[in-house]
Amino acid sequence: MNVFYEESGDFKVAAIMSESDANLQIEDARGKRSKIKAVDVRLRFDKIALADFMPQAQAMAEQLDLDFLWEVAGTEEFGFLELAREYYSPNPTALEQAALVVRLHGAPMYFYRKGRGRYKAAPEDNLRAAKSGMEKKAREAALMAEWQRELQAGALPEVLKSHIRTLLHRPDKNTIEWKAVAAAADAAQKSPLRLLAGCGAIPDVETWLLDGFLSEYFPKGTGFPAMELPAAPTDLPDAGVRAFSIDDAATTEIDDALSVTVLPDGNTRVGIHIAAPTLGMAADATMEQVVLARLSTVYFPGDKITMLPDAVVESFTLSEGRDCPAVSLYVTVNPDLQVIASESRLDRVHIAANLRHHDLDPVFNEETVAQPDGGPDYPWKAELMFLWRFAIALEIGRGKHDPNRVERPDYSFAIDRDEAGGKRVRIYPRKRGSPMDKLVAELMILCNSTWGKQLADARIPAIYRAQAMGRVRMTTQPSPHVGLGVAQYSWASSPLRRAADFINQQQLVAMLQGTPPRYAPRDPMLFAALRDFDQTYNAYAEFQGRMERYWCLKWLEQEGVREIGATVIKENLVRFDGLPLILRIAGLPELARGTPVKLQLISTDYLDLALECRLLEAGEPVAVVEEEEEVAEAAEVPEELAEPAVAETPVAPAPPAEE
Repeated sequence: MNVFYEESGDFKVAAIMSESDANLQIEDARGKRSKIKAVDVRLRFDKIALADFMPQAQAMAEQLDLDFLWEVAGTEEFGFLELAREYYSPNPTALEQAALVVRLHGAPMYFYRKGRGRYKAAPEDNLRAAKSGMEKKAREAALMAEWQRELQAGALPEVLKSHIRTLLHRPDKNTIEWKAVAAAADAAQKSPLRLLAGCGAIPDVETWLLDGFLSEYFPKGTGFPAMELPAAPTDLPDAGVRAFSIDDAATTEIDDALSVTVLPDGNTRVGIHIAAPTLGMAADATMEQVVLARLSTVYFPGDKITMLPDAVVESFTLSEGRDCPAVSLYVTVNPDLQVIASESRLDRVHIAANLRHHDLDPVFNEETVAQPDGGPDYPWKAELMFLWRFAIALEIGRGKHDPNRVERPDYSFAIDRDEAGGKRVRIYPRKRGSPMDKLVAELMILCNSTWGKQLADARIPAIYRAQAMGRVRMTTQPSPHVGLGVAQYSWASSPLRRAADFINQQQLVAMLQGTPPRYAPRDPMLFAALRDFDQTYNAYAEFQGRMERYWCLKWLEQEGVREIGATVIKENLVRFDGLPLILRIAGLPELARGTPVKLQLISTDYLDLALECRLLEAGEPVAVVEEEEEVAEAAEVPEELAEPAVAETPVAPAPPAEE
């Protein structure tokens, strides 16, 4: 005797070897023996060979009309034998019964399984909906198959073009569009990105990089909500100084200005004046919410995304010819260029001039400041020369002055557009540590470290930058910054461009006004803001780095460079000569750090922002400067040692790291 039984949702047949009330010992057609439960047996049969029974039952099952069976079944639960008698005859054969079970079991849309050979017909509405779903799936399957054929042939289906941005950056893997792309990519043994790129979905890598960044960090666009400008206090005292700023030609967010006043006693008072967008702003104002959402201005070659709307920037930027509200630090400097007193206050500062790099550089540079008379005359020469000498004294005081140090250059980017819409990139060096840079950097370090100490002494929470063991971190505790050589370092000098500075200015203003600070000690909102700022600021910097790497690769292609020098940093990581470009070169043999190499450029991969190169020659290793030692450890330039690359007009530069 043979049995037709159910096991794990499948039907099988076997011969009975022995049985009890609850179990059967069976042997299938291949001779495999096993034990099954008696309740899993659906019917018994003989006369038909085991090997023939299931094929015949399945063939008969395929002939059964499901719609007719559903009509015959009625609305009540039933056993398969009952329906077999209704459908076939009062005494259906074992093969007919098996065929019916197989058909019922294989059509869950029509019949719900109740267990042990019992079923119930699906309600009419449910069946109609299920059929509609099946038809939809069939249509989708046909569409997907057609799209896959086009994609594998290197063509982008028309219907997918409106979904490209989502497919490239934020794909919903449950959509048929993504499933078609993924299936075609698997068939072509490519990644979905490579497949889409091969179909022409990425005509412009620059736009693709930008869209990817915007879709993640600005999914609702870069526009601003409507907001009211805070009303700055009208009773701020006149600072009584004429201040000037030093910035790139295209800078619009002018956060800081400087003033120099010779005092009757022979000392000099230096003023560091910081734009004050937080003055008069109510807690939880829309502007504050925008700052905490954006967290920083985003800089990249060719454009920027500001932290604050243009109207707010225009209202508070330290623009030439205006009296501007400011948070000011005044330090009294004796003839030996030592700080003997300091004072912070809120005041109204007259901005007499916005000095620009391109105007200052020809007259205020390393050559002119080395001359006894400071070189040719120019506006603000006396103030700049004094501040230059003061900056050197501050650097010496921090233990960071090394006149023999050879600095690597920084680089600026300019993106030129022609009438046809094409773009060309210019990359040009700007010497790091120039008098302009050092003057501003040292005074901002003085400002940020002094205000950090004042906030710490007043026990008012703030956001600090700390550095130890070569690692920089954000913290709410005043901690040493070894790289800068200061006991504490708060960011407070760029409130128009960074949320950390904006928050610290809120705390500083409260201290100076004698009001409760915006963030109390151990305020969880301050910790949340610190965490969000740190993560977002790093992400913005990473995006800027990707865009700069892209334009470096475009420059190499644009200029037809076929061979270029580089220096090994670590393993296969090299720094290219004359460019702000650090890449890993696959296949580079093991060379000592500091080894100069000459590379032949073979091909460029813009999607991975990588170069395929061949080593032509390698020279003798040279000593690695301290900065490169840190790069070798972290595979990136530490923030305090690298100033972000900037772009010429009409693009505003990223602020120096010390500001």
